Amino acid sequence: MKKPGIKSFLLSMVAGVTMAGAPPLLASGGPSLSEEDFEKAKELYFQRCAGCHGALRKGATGKSLEPKSIRKRGQRRLEKVIAFGTEGGMNNFDDLLTRDEITLLATYIQLEPPIPPEMSLRLMRERTRVFVEPKNYPTKPQHDRNWKNFFIVIERDAGKVAIVDGDRHEIITHINTGYAVHVAKSAERHATESVADLGRFWYTIGRDGRVKKIDLWQTPERMLVAETQIAYDARDIAVSGDGKYLIAGGYWPPHFVIIDAETMNPIKVVSTRGANIDGYFINESRVAAVDTTPNLSSFLVSAKELGQVWQVDYTDLSNLRIDKIDSARYLHDGFFDPTGRYFQVAANASNKMVIIDTETRKLEAMIDVAKKPHPGPGANWVDPNCGPVAGTTHLGEAKVTSWGNDPVGHPDRAWKICRVIKVDGAGSFIRTHPKSDFVWVDQLMHPEQAVKQSVQVISKKTGRVIKTIRVTKDAGFAAVHIEFNQDGSEVWVSAWNRKDYSNDTGYIVIYDAKTLREKGRIKGLRTPTGKFNVYNRINHVT
Repeated sequence: MKKPGIKSFLLSMVAGVTMAGAPPLLASGGPSLSEEDFEKAKELYFQRCAGCHGALRKGATGKSLEPKSIRKRGQRRLEKVIAFGTEGGMNNFDDLLTRDEITLLATYIQLEPPIPPEMSLRLMRERTRVFVEPKNYPTKPQHDRNWKNFFIVIERDAGKVAIVDGDRHEIITHINTGYAVHVAKSAERHATESVADLGRFWYTIGRDGRVKKIDLWQTPERMLVAETQIAYDARDIAVSGDGKYLIAGGYWPPHFVIIDAETMNPIKVVSTRGANIDGYFINESRVAAVDTTPNLSSFLVSAKELGQVWQVDYTDLSNLRIDKIDSARYLHDGFFDPTGRYFQVAANASNKMVIIDTETRKLEAMIDVAKKPHPGPGANWVDPNCGPVAGTTHLGEAKVTSWGNDPVGHPDRAWKICRVIKVDGAGSFIRTHPKSDFVWVDQLMHPEQAVKQSVQVISKKTGRVIKTIRVTKDAGFAAVHIEFNQDGSEVWVSAWNRKDYSNDTGYIVIYDAKTLREKGRIKGLRTPTGKFNVYNRINHVT
């Protein structure tokens, strides 16, 4: 028997068909697929659908796609939904998938989902690789660049991140990181602990569960120093306040893993399966956001389907203290208020922002917002009427919601809606900077090309949209994700080629943060998505 290549092996493992098992190719009394078409559809589902609907199709951000109920809609109706999306926040795929691929997916979701395998700590350790030994790390940067103004740019469909010089506006290198990296993080400034070379080491995690360690002090060809794998499907990672540990969250298997940050050796696995806030046992309880509390030696783990935030004390790994805080479903992206005490996380299926007090380890508040809040890395600013506020975009409505988040200085406004700002399209990301007068939002979820290709700029003083910027007019492109540079003088926005993921036609458009005029472009990127400025991220600049 021919041994499968690593790519096909990982894809089959991710989607849940073991090498010895055969996929369910026939729905009783319903549609069927050949084994070849089943494999194609399985890969498409993992790439485009599983993140929202789950490997077992139980639903979360997206609705349940369990075959018993989904078959009632019929093939034609399912194809239309996949092609054109829904008003509730599902993106249209007619510009991403071919007609045959849409038909294939519509058939596939009517069949029983395959059950994914587990991943042991032993297997994780077998997949750990060290390319540069820690004893050989340089003691100073091996280049003359301002690495604090580097951007780590995710090239989603290339399976890479680009390291980009924010001063010179040029790509330094592309680093192979694995399929669909979701986030990059470093150790962040901590109230009680310090890291001598804060921001030097960065860690990425992709949809294939691969964790990569990047050293920004190295020469470009040596920046990737180690890797491991903690899951077949994953989403987020964080670094402890002392820089010693990583925590990585798995979508499948549903667990989190604590890793030695120096050696990249996985140390401890904790399952997140359990009873949800309604008392039902959940097998696919995925880990969404994971973050490090800025003031305490603990991680925050958002157990998506459980509707719980777990506060995990990392001072004693042998006897983990875990406080499970009930909130709402389904937990997704989160960020802290400026003091670092309060964690603000979206429960997007419940249309709520959940507020966790990390000092008391209790639920502080839940705020009713518009449909499917999605703050991404989030934004905090000062509103003239409400004082300090935070804000979110929404996947399901063309609105931006802000709320008061200063219970000490403005207790009458704390955890109450400040403004609901109408924008042209539903969006995925919101971003600002303390030195900026504006809040920027994208509109990625809107079906119309002109809106999807634009970002909107909101005045902090008036709460109104003061400018709509058409980032790109290239056919099939969309504008996505916003990030400021180190001193807040520039705003970087990605132009993402949704029509063709196979080449490096994507680019970043750079704007003057005050005049809002275009300053330049960085080309040669494939589906550039998240951008992480070193200085801003390690200093909690939101």
